[in-house]
Amino acid sequence: MTRSDLDLANALADAARAAIRPLFRGKWSEKRKADRSYVTEADRAAEAAMRKLVEDQCPEDGIIGEEYGATNESAGRQWVLDPIDGTTSFIAGRPIFGTLIALMQDGWPVLGVIDQPIAGERWIGRLGEGTTFNGKPARVSPCKELSEAVLGTTTPHQFTGDDVDAFMGVAKSVAERKIIYGGDCYNYGLVASGHVDLVVEAGLKLHDYAALVPVVEGAGGMMSDWQGNPIDAQSDGRVIALGDPARLEDVLEAMG
Repeated sequence: MTRSDLDLANALADAARAAIRPLFRGKWSEKRKADRSYVTEADRAAEAAMRKLVEDQCPEDGIIGEEYGATNESAGRQWVLDPIDGTTSFIAGRPIFGTLIALMQDGWPVLGVIDQPIAGERWIGRLGEGTTFNGKPARVSPCKELSEAVLGTTTPHQFTGDDVDAFMGVAKSVAERKIIYGGDCYNYGLVASGHVDLVVEAGLKLHDYAALVPVVEGAGGMMSDWQGNPIDAQSDGRVIALGDPARLEDVLEAMG
């Protein structure tokens, strides 16, 4: 990973912003995909703009995008793109969605960007470097007890089967008034900046989580799967993000 990778990541986020901002709270087309999730004109335009930049500047790299699939899948370097993480929030006019950009090397996330194009907020994390928020260092907050943690998740409806009991075990371990719902990738940026202590989610795909890992961990936090293992391209989509890594065992115990 080089300085040029960081420059390209910023350019990708800028391109996505330029495609998304004119359509926010405006008129655009939408449709449902095969998995019943929504995709909008803004999703497609933002990903197309980002893919063109990667193809022009790093033609040997692979691309894995939510809307247009994978190209050059055998490449060791893969750019993972989610143009709008939180399309429902975009549709509803809530500026808490984000663009996710990750660079993966041999299946491991080494660079991640969470960009909120309406508020103009951008978290960038790089392997071996600290995370920044709008160019300034971002840092997680300590959390002495799980009972004191602010817990975030996008929606409890994403949990099914035994996952419901696991999440509820964590939810019962924190103060009821410190649970926040909604936020998608924005919650992970808030972990990196020390405002949220814990995020627990399931059912995520690679484009949903790859960018989050360098951002959270570069700020001093940690991300793992529900067994406490590091996150990579083969992870099953059940993730834990912690501002204070010391609370991992508490969370795993609460999950049962």
